[in-house]
Amino acid sequence: MTSARPPYIGRFAPSPTGPLHLGSLVAAMASYLDAKVHHGQWLVRIEDLDRDRNVAGVDQHILASLQRCGMQWDGEVTRQTLRTDLYQAALAQLEAAGAVYPCACSRKEIQDSQIRLGHASSALVYPGTCRNGLAAGKTARAVRLRTPQAPHRVLCFEDRWHGRVCQDLTAEVGDFVVRRADGFWAYQLAVVVDDGAQGVTDIVRGADLLDSTPRQIYLQALLGLPQPRYLHVPVVANADGEKLSKQTGAQAFDNGAPVAQLLESALLPAARFLGLDVQADSVEQFWRGAVPAWARLLEMRRA
Repeated sequence: MTSARPPYIGRFAPSPTGPLHLGSLVAAMASYLDAKVHHGQWLVRIEDLDRDRNVAGVDQHILASLQRCGMQWDGEVTRQTLRTDLYQAALAQLEAAGAVYPCACSRKEIQDSQIRLGHASSALVYPGTCRNGLAAGKTARAVRLRTPQAPHRVLCFEDRWHGRVCQDLTAEVGDFVVRRADGFWAYQLAVVVDDGAQGVTDIVRGADLLDSTPRQIYLQALLGLPQPRYLHVPVVANADGEKLSKQTGAQAFDNGAPVAQLLESALLPAARFLGLDVQADSVEQFWRGAVPAWARLLEMRRA
């Protein structure tokens, strides 16, 4: 007999590199709605490990925007910069298992090696240069995780939006970084450790992170952590087809907007992008309509 699933715990995990915009609001809304439909908890985690890119005060602006939109989180807001001891413990566990190794390669060296091998592309696949030890005279920069070798290197999972997704970790990614050359913890390690520590059962986020999911599932298995369910919603794009972001001209969310403008400029466009047909004159009315609309959408996608 299979054990019952644990109570639903979802999360929204923004980086404080810029205010919320329509693209990030879509991801927040989807995760919030999914938690509400499943009568679960919705956590907020500030992913602030990349201190070189953090903008002072943006974390508070993000939290104020969520509250302005009627999205109230459960429990305390967590911050990655206060959890680095957990990442260090996870790295020690991987080291003890022989699953990681030091790497001396720079990004340019990896790119040059791909060109020599005839595999130049926008996605750099690590060729395994340091897998069996550092070359003479080389100094370790980063720490990489060994990806599985044949016949177990293709990892598949069921995404609640996209269906079955498979990735050959070795061929499409290569051994990936868990601690960066600048000393910061890599996103892939930190997000897996955080989700495990917080008991997250369901991850709802943008499809731009779909490619990262097999790496995270592989890490979960190595660290003995349960695998959450995943749902990756489409990302909002600008007129040029680029993911909407601060770098591609996304307009920051206006926390001072009255309710009517809030609905017109953010919530309703986000709902329409997610495929929700909701009419509302207030934020409260919006959510009363959006929660059952999300439930109906999930039923349609399962059908």
